[in-house]
Amino acid sequence: MDQSSQSGLRFRGRVFLQGEVRAVTGLHIGGAAGALAIGGVDQPVVRNPLNDQPYLPGSSLRGKMRSLSEKFLGLPFNRQISGVRIHSCRTTDSYRACDLCQVFGVPGSERGQVDFGGPTRLLVRDIPLAPETVQQLDALETDLPYTEIKWEATIDRITSAAVPRQQERVPAGAVFAPLDLIYSVYETADVERFRLVLQALALVEDDYLGGQGSRGSGRVRFEKLTLAVRNRARYQQEARWDTSGDMRPADLLARWDTLKAWLSQQLPEA
Repeated sequence: MDQSSQSGLRFRGRVFLQGEVRAVTGLHIGGAAGALAIGGVDQPVVRNPLNDQPYLPGSSLRGKMRSLSEKFLGLPFNRQISGVRIHSCRTTDSYRACDLCQVFGVPGSERGQVDFGGPTRLLVRDIPLAPETVQQLDALETDLPYTEIKWEATIDRITSAAVPRQQERVPAGAVFAPLDLIYSVYETADVERFRLVLQALALVEDDYLGGQGSRGSGRVRFEKLTLAVRNRARYQQEARWDTSGDMRPADLLARWDTLKAWLSQQLPEA
């Protein structure tokens, strides 16, 4: 919901953050159990039905970024959605003081949201398997197309009986690309808030993505990051920031003062 006219905000431009996501360990982002008839895997991965290839849903990455950021910032988990507790501002004053809710948004169903909720800044697109990874996995004899089967077992603490289960994973080393994050800027404070996006990616690298992270799955690395800007005055002309080398979130955060100054120059007040 774009409410920039109601909130007094005016669109100034967008920041485009692109790159690759490398699975450092096997990666499981679950799909519907009934979607994979062949093999009868207990926990299948989500796949593109047009080519049967696994992909990273933008909602999974964005949700993990938000969840870790809420904990990092010490925000209260004051709202339930389908039984899950999250942070969501509920008043104009709290919303205006909360960088997280302005970057990631507040639910459209929130009471009073129409009065204080502005436009969500961050958009995260689905991420397909990189063509190079597709070629590599096509050449291998994997358990299922593009994936491996990891066997696990639950052990009865008294009888020591093992109950096996299967989990489908994208193998370690697989690359998903392009990573595509789009960040809209409406006011001067949004430039500083972009740091929250970079910090969230760094937090994901130190945590995990998908399921079974405490048992080794889901470690990822964001690589070959590039930055570009399109401002309102010349939206068809893209300005690119110098990101020579294999840039990762920590590298961009280390250069934040320089990057912030460049973003401010590229996205002047309308």
